[in-house]
Amino acid sequence: MTHSARYIKIVEWSEEDGAFVGQCPGVIGPCCHGPDEAAVYRELCVIVSEWLELAVQDGTPLPPPTAGVGAAQKIAEPLAAVGRPRE
Repeated sequence: MTHSARYIKIVEWSEEDGAFVGQCPGVIGPCCHGPDEAAVYRELCVIVSEWLELAVQDGTPLPPPTAGVGAAQKIAEPLAAVGRPRE
């Protein structure tokens, strides 16, 4: 498994930018954008792989992985809390 595969990559539409924007939470913030969602995702994967490889070469500890079992739950819990009635 590559280092990059251990991290969630997100591409979402930004009304403000008028483009798709890619980021990898915990690794790098918004770092690429464009009109084609798939192209932005491919670019994001390259950026994340290169960033992580540089970190490994420099001996910098990698951030905790964000992908894998429970990742969807980590994302869903805060979203679900927004719709919950207050107690």
